[in-house]
Amino acid sequence: MANVLLGASASVAVYKACDLASKLTQRGHAVRAVLTRRAAELVNPQLFEAVSGQPAFVEEFGAHRHAAMDHIELARWGDALVVAPASADLLGRLANGLADDLLSTVALALAQNKPRVIAPAMNPAMLVAPAVQRNLGRLREDGWRVLEPDEGTLACGDVGPGRLPEPARIAEVLEALLGR
Repeated sequence: MANVLLGASASVAVYKACDLASKLTQRGHAVRAVLTRRAAELVNPQLFEAVSGQPAFVEEFGAHRHAAMDHIELARWGDALVVAPASADLLGRLANGLADDLLSTVALALAQNKPRVIAPAMNPAMLVAPAVQRNLGRLREDGWRVLEPDEGTLACGDVGPGRLPEPARIAEVLEALLGR
């Protein structure tokens, strides 16, 4: 099975990332979560550790750091990167090569031959914004497999596209890219 890096950014859908970590672990993959600071405010990284049996990461520097260069070590460890949920902010940073946190530096350090999947989750109006669509296009050009959001009622009460796909679907797409 594979070593999977699971990135999660700030979205109400971050609870589904915990479920995804659990499902991937149950399928035999080793999963290490890498959360943005804001995502870690919504869900405790220890929850990812509990469902995966692997360490979860938020910061590269400071008292809780795990290695001298976590972004390089994680990128070497991972066979693939799946980012779910991906906020509009994270999409923009990744599309433009900005690396100002652990997740974005891991994404840049990941070898180009390793599969990378990204699953946006946001309000429908944000999703169709020209800047977001431009960033999604750039990510596709850069080799990311972009999963289209599901449609339905979102946490804000709006109805339309923007829901994070179900964890089982994300896992299936990732495993197909890994050739499993």
